[in-house]
Amino acid sequence: MTILTDDVAPPEDPRVARWQRAADTPLMCAAVLFLSAYAVPIISPHVDRAVRHACWAVQWSCWALFAVDYVARLALSHQRGRWFVRHLLDLAVIALPMLRPLRLLRLVTLLHVFNRGATSTLRGRVVAYVVGGAVLLSFVAALAATDAERGHPGANINSFGDAWWWAISTMTTVGYGDRYPVTTEGRFVAIGLMISGIALLGTVTATLASWLSDRVRSESDATTEILAELRELRAIVEKQNGDGERP
Repeated sequence: MTILTDDVAPPEDPRVARWQRAADTPLMCAAVLFLSAYAVPIISPHVDRAVRHACWAVQWSCWALFAVDYVARLALSHQRGRWFVRHLLDLAVIALPMLRPLRLLRLVTLLHVFNRGATSTLRGRVVAYVVGGAVLLSFVAALAATDAERGHPGANINSFGDAWWWAISTMTTVGYGDRYPVTTEGRFVAIGLMISGIALLGTVTATLASWLSDRVRSESDATTEILAELRELRAIVEKQNGDGERP
């Protein structure tokens, strides 16, 4: 996952680019495994202890792969200082493994799955990222909120179903208020979800407006072409009629 801070990012180091191409699929699989191992104990809190320990081992193994990926990209980069500054979020995800909701940010690599299945057009990729990102974001936020809120005094989010309902209503800015976080960790999850949800909503609105604008423009262009062809036909007919009336 590459986080860019510049409006126009400089080209990636060739060695780093080759590493990323080689590591993309393994890291994506690790992200899927991490999400599964993280979700099982939260969605089913009464699973056996052996299953819980296995999930914990999978989470730490995947975290180790993410750490190896970060160190490798940093070592391969020619401008390590600049690369380090541009990838502070990656460092935070690796350096703070005990903040479980923060570690879930690494699951953004799952969006490559949707990108590969998208069309070659820019709008197709945007739609794929938006749809995939919305589903993933709501699911991850629900997991994180359930993990943070369940069992705390005064908490009203005590199941994954409640948390997913809260996540979707928050992302869509509906905000019924029937479910809300009461813990500090849960509120940080809510802040991230609200900011991300607004960004996704803006992307959806912009994409829809662009699509409508293109459709109106194409219809207008088609009408203009038809009128131009009618004028040409009229000119031809008038010319033929004029030639036929000559003595």
